[in-house]
This record gives sequence, structure tokens and C-alpha cells, in this order.
Amino acid sequence: MTAEHPLVVAGDDILLDEILRVAAAAGCEVERAPDLAAARGRWARAPLVVLDEEAASAPNRLLRRNKVLLVCKGAPTPVTWERAFNTGSEKVLSLPDEEGDLIGEFADVVDGPARDDGVVIGIIGGRGGAGASVLAAAVAYQAEKSGTGGLLVDCDPLGGGVDVLLAAERDRGPRWPELDLGGRVSMAALSEALPRKKYSTGSLSFVSYGREGRGPGPDAIEGVLNAGRRAGRTVVCDLPRYFGAETGTVIGLADLVVVVVPAELRACAAAKQVLARLEPHATRIGVAVRGPSPAGLIPQEIADAVGVPLITSMGRERSLSAALDRGEFVPRHRGHLATAATEVLAAARGNLAGASR
Repeated sequence: MTAEHPLVVAGDDILLDEILRVAAAAGCEVERAPDLAAARGRWARAPLVVLDEEAASAPNRLLRRNKVLLVCKGAPTPVTWERAFNTGSEKVLSLPDEEGDLIGEFADVVDGPARDDGVVIGIIGGRGGAGASVLAAAVAYQAEKSGTGGLLVDCDPLGGGVDVLLAAERDRGPRWPELDLGGRVSMAALSEALPRKKYSTGSLSFVSYGREGRGPGPDAIEGVLNAGRRAGRTVVCDLPRYFGAETGTVIGLADLVVVVVPAELRACAAAKQVLARLEPHATRIGVAVRGPSPAGLIPQEIADAVGVPLITSMGRERSLSAALDRGEFVPRHRGHLATAATEVLAAARGNLAGASR
């Protein structure tokens, strides 16, 4: 994050209030000046300058610089464009119609340059009770533990809330009903607001459904996923088995979708129904097989039956269910779940590296 704040130069108090409100929505602190003369000492060093038309109407005797925006009320007029030229403004943004674009400009300052190592992973059950939520939490935990930064996103309104899975339902912080998001989101601002499950090795940020209230719309989910990706996070989404607009948004953005399939023939048949809905929208799909198989089937046979590549497999951990009931979700080091989570991360990261070549 830059040490300098954007500079807002505005003489119109009403428009100034609107600009400051947008900056606050992006989690961005700003410096203010009433006119260009007062802005002289901060003009060159500010990472972004936002002018209103009143400030831009005065003669500009300051040096030309990059990242100057002119904000106007309503549609820009020929005079607006003339003032933009005279002040060296790169863009003209009209409020309220282009508020999202202005949020994005402030968010760019807060978050810094977008990174190219962020990844989005969707995890979905091939049948009910397959263990997708547990694997999603484990992948996010392993990502945080590995230092890449994990973010667990609950996209299943009928899953009971990932905060319950993490034994963090009493932890303070907004759930989906309290998050008023749309369009561009700053990851730095989001991180400050979100609850974090604390572990001995660190903590994991999560976005969970609450016990009641509305869930996120596609725009809110897209904003969170893109914020995490730009910040270089590993964003792991716990997906429902039905295919709605919110699920479609995640599938379309995900670098990898993992279908968790118990090693049973009936689960394979159910998973194929799920895959039929995913395949037209997903970039890459793999399967995680959860054993053991009552019929002695090996993981590759399950993957072949489902018709997608095998990403990982995991056996039963006897102590896991009891640990979850006690509110102790920490995958055992080198246990089946931790190993599977690490292999999912490697597959997603490998896909990202392949796409960048």
C-alpha cells in the first residue's frame, strides 16, 4: 500500500461529499484541497488526483502529471471536456452513473498493482454429504499456512455457514447479509472488515452465510473473488450442488473446479449429473475421490467413471468427525485431508502457471 494518499481537489461541497463517500467505500483515505493553488505542495507526489469541475475551471499552472481524473455531475458537456484537456485529466467520470469506475480507481491505490498469482478454486459435492465444505476449508487453510494467503468464501445458502464448520460462528465480523457489495471491491478494505479464524500458525479470513438474512448476488460474489485474485490470494469457494446465478459466477471465474466424489457407484452417477451442468461454463474440472470404496474401487476408476481427471484422493480420518463436533477444525499434518488439500492447491497453481506461459 502506498504511503501517500490520493488528492481530492473540489470546490463543490455536494460533489466533494460524493467523492469522499466513494473513497470511503473503497477503504481509501484521501487528502483534500479546495483549489489547485492549495494543492500545489501535494500535486506531484499524490498517487491519484481527483478534480471536480469547479477546481478544474481555474487556470492550471501546475506541471502535467499522470493519474488525474475529472469528476462531474451528470453527463459531461463540451466545457467539461475542455477543462479535462486543460488540467491533463486522463478520464472524465460522471456521478452517479460511473461511481463504480471511481471506486475502482481508489481501490487500485489501496491495493497496489494487481498481482498475477491469485487463483480461484470452486469445490462442489458430487452428491449430498460428499465432504466438499470440509475440503474447501482445508484448501483455504493450507493456502494460508503456505503463505500464499487464503480466503474461504461460502456460496452455499443451505450449508449451515462455513463459520459453523470453522467453529467461528461467535466471531465478530460481517456475514453475507451485512456485506453491502457491488462492483469493484478493495481486498485491503475487505480484509479489515472480515472475520478471521485464528490458529496457532496464523488466521484464515472467511465470508460466511449467516443464520438468516439474504445471501450475495452475482455482483457481490464477483467483487470478492476478483479482489482476492488481484491481491494474489487463493480464493476457495464452497459451492452448492444446484446451479444458480451465483454458482455460475464462481464457475465462470474459477481457475479450477473440484468435484468431490465418494468412492461409490451411485455417487458417480450423481456426480455426472452435476458435471453436466458445470462443463459448459468451467475452464477446468477435476475430481477428488473420497474413500474407502465399499466395492474396492481405486480412485482412478472413480475418475474414469465420472469422466474428468483425477486431482487427488483421500481416505477416511477417524478423528475428523469428532474434531469437527468439538469445534477443532485443523487438518492433521500429513493426514489424508491435508495431503488432498495440498494436491488441490498444486493443481490449481499448476493450471495458473500453464495459462501464463
